[in-house]
Amino acid sequence: MATFNRFTEDGAPLVSKVTFTGDLEKSVKTAVSLIGGLKKLVKKGETVLLKPNYNTADPYPGSTDPVFIRILIKQLYDAGAGKVIVGERSAYLDTWKILEKAGIVEAAKEAGAEVRVFGKNGWRALLDRKGWKRVKVAGGRYLRNVALAREVFEVDKIVYAPLIKTHHAAEFTGAIKLSMGLVKPFFDQITFHMRNLQQKLAELMLVVKPDLVIMDARKVFITGGPARGELRTPNLILASGDQVAIDVEGVKILQSYPGNSLESSIWDLAQIRHAVELGVGPRSERDYKVVAG
Repeated sequence: MATFNRFTEDGAPLVSKVTFTGDLEKSVKTAVSLIGGLKKLVKKGETVLLKPNYNTADPYPGSTDPVFIRILIKQLYDAGAGKVIVGERSAYLDTWKILEKAGIVEAAKEAGAEVRVFGKNGWRALLDRKGWKRVKVAGGRYLRNVALAREVFEVDKIVYAPLIKTHHAAEFTGAIKLSMGLVKPFFDQITFHMRNLQQKLAELMLVVKPDLVIMDARKVFITGGPARGELRTPNLILASGDQVAIDVEGVKILQSYPGNSLESSIWDLAQIRHAVELGVGPRSERDYKVVAG
């Protein structure tokens, strides 16, 4: 499980922002290279869990662009990964059907990755215990324990591939909220949504953090979300080892558009504010560095 941010400069987390001009593979590679490159992360032969955003199979940016994932898989293998697992749990029982409909099963397999549904797929998920590991949330105010996908504890590295967009229940969804797809469905999932959702999302960072986040901000929703909303095209790719820093930069993109639904200042948004209270990310924009390309 990831615990150390390799992508820093003088101790400060780095966030890269690269303008997409048509060559997605080049843009992704540049974004990661600006903060140190994949070879700084992946050792030869390691197993990498790649976590996309397929809560539903809605067209990009309602869910992740399969081309984006295929490029990430290729670049992880080029960096020396021995195995890449694309893992997901959707909002519905039949996650595999969601993944097939979204086109990620075919795209990932073409790139040589294994596609895996966390826990069991379909109705068998209701009885599944072996696919999850329950852990205590030390320091959490709203979460005492949570069951996470066993893959979190078995792989060598974790890479998140979030989108950035507004969200009807959580204000926004980005790198912090992407961890929700690692949480056991039904009881744990329901308790998250009953109350204090945003604070609980932040508290997930106390038990699981990615080694690297590569954010696709070519297209975003500035209202609505997560499946549908008012579309804008910033045409940006971001990368960082810090969930909070990259989400702050992502929210800044959303808030740069008039008519966006995020009325609070960035640091007053509950996900960000509670992360600061927990000490799991930078406390202000002075505590991380942005590099542009």
